[in-house]
Formats: sequence, C-alpha cells, structure tokens
Amino acid sequence: MTQMLAPARPGIYARGTETVDAILKAAQEVLIDEGADAFTIRRIAARCGMKVGHVSYHFPRKDMLIQVLLDELVDGYGTLIDGVVNRPGLTAEERLERVITLCLEDIGSKRTTHLFTELWALANHNAFVADRIRAFHERIHGVIGGYVAAINPTLSHKDAGTVALFISATMEGATLFLGHGKPWAGQMPAFTALAVRSLVSLARTATSADIALLAPAREPEPA
Repeated sequence: MTQMLAPARPGIYARGTETVDAILKAAQEVLIDEGADAFTIRRIAARCGMKVGHVSYHFPRKDMLIQVLLDELVDGYGTLIDGVVNRPGLTAEERLERVITLCLEDIGSKRTTHLFTELWALANHNAFVADRIRAFHERIHGVIGGYVAAINPTLSHKDAGTVALFISATMEGATLFLGHGKPWAGQMPAFTALAVRSLVSLARTATSADIALLAPAREPEPA
C-alpha cells in the first residue's frame, strides 16, 4: 500500500512538526464544526491559539494548507488500510470486502461526513482545491482498482479502473444520504451489507465485453 502514503512534507512543513500538526488539527476542526465559509487563516489561528502570522509562516496560503491536509488524510487512510485490509492470508475478495466496509463505516462518522462535504464546497469555488481532491480520490480509486484487477484478471486495465470508479462513486455518493446526521443514516448497516455483496460480485463477474456493450462509444456532437 505504499502508493497510499503521502509524500514527506516539503521544506518549511518539515520544521516544527508539533506546530504544523496543531494547525492541521485546527483546520480540520474548523471545516468539521464551522464549515467552508469559516475556513480562513485567521479563524484557524484562533482555533489553535496562535497568532495569524505564526500560521501564515507555515502556510502562507489556504491552498497550501489544504494540500498538506489532504496528504495527511491519504497517509492516515493508508495506515488504516494496512492495518485492517492488507493482512496476510486474505484473498483479494476479502480485502475488497474489508475496504468497502471500512470506507462506509468511516463515511458514517461526523468527521468524514462534515469534512468531505465542506471540502467539496471549497472545491466548487477553487480550482486548486478541486484538483487536489481529484488527486486524493484518484489515489483511493487506484487502491480499489488493484483489488478489482486481482479478483478479475480478465478485465483490461482501463475496465478494472472503470469498475473501481463505480465502486468508489457508490460509496462516496452515500455521504449525502447516509452520512452522519443525514436523512437515512440509520440505514447505513443495511446499505453496507448490500454494498459489500453487490460490489464484490460486480468486481468478480464484470467483463470488458459487457462494459463495452453497456457503454457504447458516443458519437461526436454536431459542431
């Protein structure tokens, strides 16, 4: 799972680790508890009890802070997956079952529901944030794609990626309906059971021929 791990913090981020960790923790808390509108260097500084200039020294711009924040999230998920999913003796299907369960349980937490909802809100108005979130999800999709390819080696690389994207989108889309505090949050256990059964079955039985038949190439639109 080395592809899940975030790169080392560059330059200034490598210094004052405890300070940087406190800033990142405060940034997460602001997003989770107060929302994207409150996500300012000034508000983050107040949250962690630092001067604005001290926070700005480590993160002169919000987009730099978001970049490191997302890298830290990838690192955290990588460690979690290594501990829960990548255990010796598990089959690829068992690993996929575990990663689906793990992701959906995580989506049901207040932290993840609020954090990603607010990050998406920021991404709607900031191209850099949108690109960083895209890169974050691509790394997650890549991990799932590896499991799909191992379960179903007859799929082409592209089609294994398409199946992985469908699995990821199914899980991530649940956030708005079954995440913490959402209308159907109480049905997350049943949704998780159905998702594990259906998505693992899809990974096992999908064929490149079926995908091509179901998704024919679009004709070019008239000029």
